[in-house]
Amino acid sequence: MTQIQNPYRNKNVEFHILQSFPVTCLNRDDVGAPKTAVVGGTTRSRVSSQCWKRYVRLAMRDFGATLGTRTKLISPLIAKACEDLKASPEQAKACGDKIEQIFIKKPDDKKQKKGKTADVEVKASETEDADEEISNEKTDTLLFLSPREVSILANEFKTVRFKPDAVITQTKPDKQAKELAAIIGKTEHHIDALDIALFGRMVAQAAIMNVEAAASFAHAISTHKVTNEVEFFTALDDESKEPGSAHMGSLEFNSATYYRYVSLNVAQLWQTLAGQNIPEAIECFVKALYSAVPAARQATQSGASHWEFARVLVRKGQRLQVPFETPVNKSPDGGFLDSSKDALCAYLDKKEKLAGSLFGKIKSFDFGDDENFSIDKLIESIKTAIN
Repeated sequence: MTQIQNPYRNKNVEFHILQSFPVTCLNRDDVGAPKTAVVGGTTRSRVSSQCWKRYVRLAMRDFGATLGTRTKLISPLIAKACEDLKASPEQAKACGDKIEQIFIKKPDDKKQKKGKTADVEVKASETEDADEEISNEKTDTLLFLSPREVSILANEFKTVRFKPDAVITQTKPDKQAKELAAIIGKTEHHIDALDIALFGRMVAQAAIMNVEAAASFAHAISTHKVTNEVEFFTALDDESKEPGSAHMGSLEFNSATYYRYVSLNVAQLWQTLAGQNIPEAIECFVKALYSAVPAARQATQSGASHWEFARVLVRKGQRLQVPFETPVNKSPDGGFLDSSKDALCAYLDKKEKLAGSLFGKIKSFDFGDDENFSIDKLIESIKTAIN
């Protein structure tokens, strides 16, 4: 069988985005304060890559994308698919439990006797947003499955009349995981979830199920020095006859112009999606990238700002991020946006000249200056440039 050559080999779409927010706390740390980082010796506001990726992922649903399910509650997911194929509730649960138990880490009896907890700790790298609580009541693994993969498993159980031991025959979890991977891998081009293709998947128990991420997100940082501020607030009791506050508290916030760097490896996207619907996938991704904003404290601080400016490059070669190692100063007219834009463009222009032929630029687009160049026109321009 002749292997089809990847038409997007070594092609990347790079987004260099400037986005300004007033009073906000877009992404909280462990004490509820806006996240920060020290860059170039100065404190900057920060939004983690995991946080913004999650909201881009959720926003893609609004633009018609097929998304996977990322959950520790694997049994109900598989059971629902089996019930849809006419399995009884008992059969469906048994099939779901069979898959789920592959990823459950058994407690260590010796450690329990010593009084140590048997709970499995969720690592920060396994979460997409520190603001979101993730249940730890089932497996110790967040499994990321596409709708087609769930359907494949349910149909495999159906062929044996929903007898789970006839599908997963091994007794050791590592061998069971390999069986699971083999079943999912029976159908070619099984990944139909755009979020899995974009953000990747790692399954430690079955490396064959790993998916290389097509999209790379940097942590968003402010282009300038930022100091968090504290809001003191009170709440009054409508029914109380006593004067004074019923509750007092404080919240930290800041305001910043953020630089966001996102790179899309189009060749990897093509490979994972088996070449299916690449222009549509890119359109959905860019629309979500444009509209998604982290949801922390939106009820009280409502950060709802779109891109102010973006330079989008379609090119080959090594990826290039702007470090903003030197914080920008406020422009003469006030604000940091104009200074940030000047620094961004100057840095990229200089690097292009220094890299020469290695820069590999195919096309460049500046978004935000020309009001007639809408996000829709940018998307069409990107799709034309990658072909």
